[in-house]
Amino acid sequence: MNEVSKVQAVSRSSLGTELDEEESHALAERMGMVRLDDGELLVAEGEQRRTLFLLIEGRIDVIKRVGHAEATVYQMREGECAGTRAFVDGSPRKAALRAVGKSTVLTLQPDDFESLLEDHPRIVYKVMRAIFRITHGNLMRVNLESAELKNYVTKSHGRY
Repeated sequence: MNEVSKVQAVSRSSLGTELDEEESHALAERMGMVRLDDGELLVAEGEQRRTLFLLIEGRIDVIKRVGHAEATVYQMREGECAGTRAFVDGSPRKAALRAVGKSTVLTLQPDDFESLLEDHPRIVYKVMRAIFRITHGNLMRVNLESAELKNYVTKSHGRY
């Protein structure tokens, strides 16, 4: 993938919703790239990596360990981010990420992101707003799913 394609991928992603082309370019320059084969693990649950992941091609399963088994709790689509919490606060990963088919992911390390502060503080501001929106959207989705599950179990507020 060339630099122009990385810039376009950033621009079209949930991370780049507020960025103009120049800002997307500055951010894309600081991002790495990982290509994964089907079933390849990008990050393990409990890992201490602070990397932010942006899926630009393929699919990624978000996998949570439940006892001795694994459960897919979500499947990421192109343009979505993972690892926002670990990226911001450095806490261990709460889930693993595994490729479904061939996938390509852009990566961003905190130090590379923070290097934008001097010359591009507006980019940092816009990306942090995007991270907040992403995290809030994830929380709202989980709350809705939890409410739907509760309604299903208690056979209330729905056609169950």
